Amino acid sequence: MSRGRLAAALGSWRAALRIARREARRARGRTALVLAMITLPVLGLTFTAVSYDMAQLTRAEQLDRRLGAADVELRWVADSAQQQDAWGSSYWPAGEAESVPLTRAVTADQVTSLLPAGSRVTRVRWWMSFEVPFGNRIRSLNARALDLTDPLARPLARLREGRRPTAPDEIAVSPRAQRRLDVRLGEPVRTADGTSYRVVGVVEFADDLGELVVLPPAALRGPAGPVDDSWLVDLPGPADRALLDRLNQRGIVVAGRVPLPGREETVTGRGLPDPEQAGNSLLVGGLGLLEVVLLVGPAFAVGVRRRRRDLALVAVAGGDAAHLRRIVLADGVVLGAGGAALGLLLGVGAAFAGRPLVEQYLMSARSGGYRVFPSALAAIAAVAVLAGVLAALAPAWTAARQDVVAGLAGRRQPPRHRRRWLVLGVLLTAAGATVAALGSARTSPTVVLAGLILGELGLVFATPTLVGLLARAGRLLPLAPRLALRDASRNRSSAAPAISAVMAAVAGSVALGVYVAADDARGRAQWQPGMPPGNVLLLRGGDLVDGALPPVREVADRVRAVLPDATVAPLAVPDCAKRLSKQDFCLASAVLPAERRCPYRPGDTLTEADRTRALADPRCVRPFRDPTGLYQPTSVDDGTALAALTHAPAAEIAAATRVLGAGGVVVTDPRLLVDGRVTVAVSHAAPAATATATFPGYLLRGGLPVDRLVLSPPAAAAVGLVGGQLGYVIDTAGPPTAPERERLAVELAPLAALNVEVEEEHRTDQRPLLLLLSAGAGLITLGAAGVATGLAAAEGRRDLATLAAVGADPRVRRLLSICQAGVIAVLGSVLGLAAGLGSAAIILVSLNSRYAQAWPAQEPYPLVVPGLTVAVLAVVPLVAMLGAGLFTRSRLPVERRLD
Repeated sequence: MSRGRLAAALGSWRAALRIARREARRARGRTALVLAMITLPVLGLTFTAVSYDMAQLTRAEQLDRRLGAADVELRWVADSAQQQDAWGSSYWPAGEAESVPLTRAVTADQVTSLLPAGSRVTRVRWWMSFEVPFGNRIRSLNARALDLTDPLARPLARLREGRRPTAPDEIAVSPRAQRRLDVRLGEPVRTADGTSYRVVGVVEFADDLGELVVLPPAALRGPAGPVDDSWLVDLPGPADRALLDRLNQRGIVVAGRVPLPGREETVTGRGLPDPEQAGNSLLVGGLGLLEVVLLVGPAFAVGVRRRRRDLALVAVAGGDAAHLRRIVLADGVVLGAGGAALGLLLGVGAAFAGRPLVEQYLMSARSGGYRVFPSALAAIAAVAVLAGVLAALAPAWTAARQDVVAGLAGRRQPPRHRRRWLVLGVLLTAAGATVAALGSARTSPTVVLAGLILGELGLVFATPTLVGLLARAGRLLPLAPRLALRDASRNRSSAAPAISAVMAAVAGSVALGVYVAADDARGRAQWQPGMPPGNVLLLRGGDLVDGALPPVREVADRVRAVLPDATVAPLAVPDCAKRLSKQDFCLASAVLPAERRCPYRPGDTLTEADRTRALADPRCVRPFRDPTGLYQPTSVDDGTALAALTHAPAAEIAAATRVLGAGGVVVTDPRLLVDGRVTVAVSHAAPAATATATFPGYLLRGGLPVDRLVLSPPAAAAVGLVGGQLGYVIDTAGPPTAPERERLAVELAPLAALNVEVEEEHRTDQRPLLLLLSAGAGLITLGAAGVATGLAAAEGRRDLATLAAVGADPRVRRLLSICQAGVIAVLGSVLGLAAGLGSAAIILVSLNSRYAQAWPAQEPYPLVVPGLTVAVLAVVPLVAMLGAGLFTRSRLPVERRLD
């Protein structure tokens, strides 16, 4: 009996699939529409999956790019014994002793002496900096040092032009570096330190297509370092366990083309994906699948209504509800499979054809072999078929419940929508809001996303009821909008999915837009400059780390040539007057009295009672915020640079200067001043030592509210410090423009290598991101409105013919199309706007409640509605209506009816 049922089911599915294939050929327009909407996401996913698989190198490909023609690679990482895995990808100290750093120079002879007779080695430094002046700035390019003429290293790079460098003053460059340096073969390149090199070749490394410079090892200065250098080795035989043990005992790590003997493989394959990232990807994929289903669903719904008679004949011939459902579901299987096949074919072809562009502009590295990621393609195809089946599921259920007599007569059945769908929608929406709020409170993006998707599903279930309610309210409207609302109500199976698709897209765009705008507003509220905005710091750079800087007068003359109203003052920071060791450095800070210290430290986990006490304790109220820009907390000054650093009132600057002139200190934290004096602590790093002293102090109340300590030169000397000049501070009348900064760098270049740093106001332009989000939602809105309007026009030909018969104006059809597009776009946008604002409000309120319970209390997120997003989404329905009016013919059709 079970075998008979299985055979009958298989036979029913075969017949349903044949019917679906025939229907796909007959309704070519609708078929093309569904195929396009399924093919496009499949194409994009296939392109991404295939490109990703080609970019993921196999172990053999990775070793070819690392070893070239060598047998093994050696890295002398320490001066003590090491243990390693079988591939040399990880290592650790042998035994319980700590690793001893390698500080001595390593030569090729030393490496060769540890290898079997007949071994050859060549030195490679994979990463180093190549600093080149570009106009008024110094930019650093990545560089490598290796002998490309050596047979061991030759396969690592492909020569594209010229020859390989051999002399110490010769270099080769990558194509991007050649364009950046704007040099031709044979032309010189001068580095920031004055060294000149001649470009003799253009090469390409498969693992780095960026701006890369290649130097011969003879151009390297200084000994080989354990981190920087490695040695490619050609062995006369295989690497045995004895050789490996001997090298590991000397602190050398070995990497070969095959697993090394006597070592375990710690990495055997790809690691498991991060659960949170996998969950987020799965939910985003599910949201995309829902969007495709909602967009494709109206086409299947219209197809079922146009095939009412055929389905009724199947029922008359003995077909039951299961047969009718299979016939409609077979449409989804056929079109889903067709869209999957077409998308896979186009996606693989696009990935193969666009591989050079992906390598050059996305990966900046050559891909491995041509691969297609079969498991991912199978999953994508299955999802595409699933999308087709899900889109046909609701129409299939409707087809199985239709009245056979009404179907044979061609009469339209009034839709019967039960309240349970509205109740289910409301319950899902409430559950989604609750889940999203819980996820926000627990800082779980996966739970938040799941809640938002659940809430959107609830709105999808409630949309048909909302359409019916609006149709009742349309009785007071003129003819065209009343007909549009009536058609939307009568054809809810096609109108509701289109409205839901618009709603989902708009809700996501609005929610993200509100969060982006709120985050930007919160960033502005948290922004605290460490220097007066617009002022300039000239900081020493290049070779002047320990050298002397030019006099202030010379610098000021050149600065005023660009900024006439600027004043220049030297900027000095505390430094050790006498270092206790070569690694010693000094830090100076003001000491907060013990009785004024907050008993709770930032980051402590407090109970609700402790947190209440901490917020009420005046000792825990900080008089300033941490700066987010340029900042110099401690300086040595006699008052010359104080105004430029703080922008305090002139009277306070004068009083502070008098205190500094008397050997005192200036602070901005009132808690540090006790009976007019401030305690300063100086700590040495190596060996650790601390000394304290008390000085007359002045509280600077005006200016920037940041924590600052200014030591006078006598006070610094009293605690064993001197003022080490860091650069200069420029007090400007207004923020210098970009051309003024360039001119300033040009003027100062002959004097010293000084970096021009400007404290700028908080500026973040979120308009591109908001426009991108709005554009994505707008495209989906236009697409859904266009599809639904076109399907409604095809479905309503008889109504249009009736209008023509009773003498309606031909422009009525155009106006009717405009109103039909408006119903879809406007209703979907309004629902999406409400859903997006509600979702964003839930997330922000939950985040703010968590922030309010934290210690210390953090800046809350304000609820900011981005006007740009709302403006774009308000214009999109108008564009959809205008497009519907332009692409609709005014002439009403005349259709023969045989009833």
